[in-house]
Amino acid sequence: MLRLLALAALTLGQAAPAAAQTRPISHCIALAQSAPGLEYLHKAAVSDPVPQDAVRLRFIDHAMVLLQSAGGTSVITDFNGQVQGFTPDVVTMNRAHSSHYTDTPPESALVLRGWSDQFGIAAKHHRQVGDILIRNVPTAIRSYGTVEENGNSIFVFETAGLCIGHLGHLHHTPTEAQFAALGRLDVVMAAVDGSMTINQGEMVDILRRLRSSVVIPVHWFNEATLQRFMAGMADNFAVIRPGSSEITLTLRGLPKQPTVVVLEPGGIAD
Repeated sequence: MLRLLALAALTLGQAAPAAAQTRPISHCIALAQSAPGLEYLHKAAVSDPVPQDAVRLRFIDHAMVLLQSAGGTSVITDFNGQVQGFTPDVVTMNRAHSSHYTDTPPESALVLRGWSDQFGIAAKHHRQVGDILIRNVPTAIRSYGTVEENGNSIFVFETAGLCIGHLGHLHHTPTEAQFAALGRLDVVMAAVDGSMTINQGEMVDILRRLRSSVVIPVHWFNEATLQRFMAGMADNFAVIRPGSSEITLTLRGLPKQPTVVVLEPGGIAD
């Protein structure tokens, strides 16, 4: 894996034109040093500031998660328009199902779609928004009985030294090149329904390979599905359910043992 990451980084460095080399540098395509301690629960309103060197994640519903940075930048993932009373700075979307995108996003928000206007051609995002670097790794989706290459994206958010990924509406195990492009993920949000997305056994294998410090299940629909997923993860991960819809994380406060943290859908209201 180390050789693969190094080769990917070298290839990108050789192929990039001079203008592209000025884009923000990812710190997540690298090795992570383990961080001791556990310091992650913090109940707050969405209007409250995020502590320095931290990021706050709030599970809204379905696959939507609100990310808020210490610098005041806000992102909603897999945005489907069903949010009232709050407009984020950025929305990311995926199109495998209409519950993961909207044709009428907020006018004031930066909209990052996980697909391009050309069938099969990958969307490419790598930009700094406030104190969050946002990039994507395209994946294939099932589409009308066939497979559409690059139809959707895994989005990665880098802030406060943390590497945070949302696997989106994932339909297949990432390839070796896609794993390399993802790099280190300290925190990962994963759709665990096991039917409309990838089956639960494959998702568990993906999460074991990523070995993120924190796994947040989304897209679980019902308690029985969630319980099956947690049972599948219990051999390799601690599993906790704090009864909250949000979590505040710092790099130094990540758990020593990889941990599934179940957040409850909580909407967006303060």
